[in-house]
Amino acid sequence: MTPNPWLAPQATKPVDSDVTIPGSKSLTNRELVLSALATSSSTICGALSARDTRLMVEALRSLGAQVETGADNWAISPIPSVPGSTPISIDCGLAGTVMRFVPALAARCTRPVRLTADSQANARPMAGLFKALRSIGVSVTHESDETFPLTVQGPARVRGPISLDSSASSQYLSALLLVAPLLESDREFIEIELEGTLPSRPHVEMTLAAMRLRGVDADWTGERTLRVKRGDISGRDAVIEPDLSNAGPFLAAAAVTGGHVRIPYWPLQTTQAGNEWLPILRQMGADVNLVPQGTVYGTLCLRAGDLQGFNGDMSQVGELVPTLAAICAFTNTPSNITGIEHLRGHETDRLKAIATELAKLGVLVEEGADYLRIDGTNGWVENLHEPTLLHSYADHRMATFGAIIGLRAPQIYVDDVETVAKTMPDFVNLWTKMLELNV
Repeated sequence: MTPNPWLAPQATKPVDSDVTIPGSKSLTNRELVLSALATSSSTICGALSARDTRLMVEALRSLGAQVETGADNWAISPIPSVPGSTPISIDCGLAGTVMRFVPALAARCTRPVRLTADSQANARPMAGLFKALRSIGVSVTHESDETFPLTVQGPARVRGPISLDSSASSQYLSALLLVAPLLESDREFIEIELEGTLPSRPHVEMTLAAMRLRGVDADWTGERTLRVKRGDISGRDAVIEPDLSNAGPFLAAAAVTGGHVRIPYWPLQTTQAGNEWLPILRQMGADVNLVPQGTVYGTLCLRAGDLQGFNGDMSQVGELVPTLAAICAFTNTPSNITGIEHLRGHETDRLKAIATELAKLGVLVEEGADYLRIDGTNGWVENLHEPTLLHSYADHRMATFGAIIGLRAPQIYVDDVETVAKTMPDFVNLWTKMLELNV
C-alpha cells in the first residue's frame, strides 16, 4: 500500500451538520486576472487561498502586478506597461485556469513569457487556445514534444473575428474574453467565433458576469458568437462566493448516509456550476431547499430521501461528475451519466479514473466514450472484506470521491488526499469535523 495513505473515516450514523465552504477558486482566479488588468486598484474579499490561486497570484506578480494576500482581503494593483526583452518565467502547476489564462495575458506582452507546469499538465489539452493565439500574431513555441515548457510572446493584434475551437475546455474562451478589452485592434469590438461544441458554459457566463461588473461590454451575439468592446477594465471591491462545486462532497455525505446538512452563505443568484446540485440531488430523491437569509445569500438545507440513480447530460457541469459518481455507487437504481467526454482532459482522464476505482470496489460500471453507467445495487459494500486503496491521480476531485466512498464502505484508503490542497486545503479538517460534530 502507498506510504501513509489516508484512512477515509466511516460514518457511524447519518450526517447532521452545518458546514461553511471556503471561497470559489474559479471566481477568485477570474477576479485576480481582471484586477491585474484594471485601470485602478482592486480588493477581493473572501478569496480562496489554495494551490491554484497561489499559482495565479505568483503568475500575476511575475507579470508586474502587486498582490497583497491578507487573511480577509486581498489588494491588487494592476500590471504596469513595461516594455523590454527580459524573459519572464511562470509556473502553472496543474491549474487549468493558470495554464489557459496566463498565455492569453502573455499575448499582450512584448517580453517572452516562459511557462512551466507539473508533468501531468502535459496531458491537458491546450491546442485550441494556442491556435487562436497564433491567429492573432502571438508566438507560441515549445521546447520539446511535450506541451510544457513553452514560451509565449506578443504583442497580439486582432484584424478580424477570432476563430476558437473551445470544445476541449471552456477555459480557452474565458482566457480570450478576459484579455479581449485590451487587445490591439482597429476594431471597436473583438469578435470571437466558436467552432465545435462548448462544454461547461456556466464558467463562461461567470467570466462574462465578472467582466460586466467592471464596466466591460461583453456578451453573446449568437449561439456561437460573442463580442467584447475594447476599452478600460475598472477596479472594484469584489466579494467571492463560496465554492459550490466544493460543497458537493458535503451534500453527498448527507445523501449517502441518510442525513441532513446545512450550508450557509449559498448565493441566491449565481453563475457557478455547483448551483446545479439543487436539481441534481432533487432528481435523486433528496429534499433540497434554499432558505433566504437576506437578499444575497441563503442557507442550503439538504435532507436525504430514498436515493435514486441519476440519468442525465452533465456536459455543462462536468466538474461535478466525480462527486456524482460516488453518490451513484450507493443509489437504489442504476445511473447513466452522459455528455462527459471532455472530462478526459481534466487533471486526469476522469472517466477512466472513476470507472477504474468503482470497478476496484466491485461496483458495476461501464465506461463509454462520453458516458458512465453505474450500478451499485449488487451489494458490493458487503463484499468488501479487505482494505481498499483508491487512487487520487493527483486530482482533487478524485480524492474527495474516495472520502465519500469511505463514509459507507469499510477500510477505504486514499493514496494522496493532500491533492485537495489544489482547491480546498482544509478539506480533511472540514470532513472530520462534519462527522465529529453531528448535531
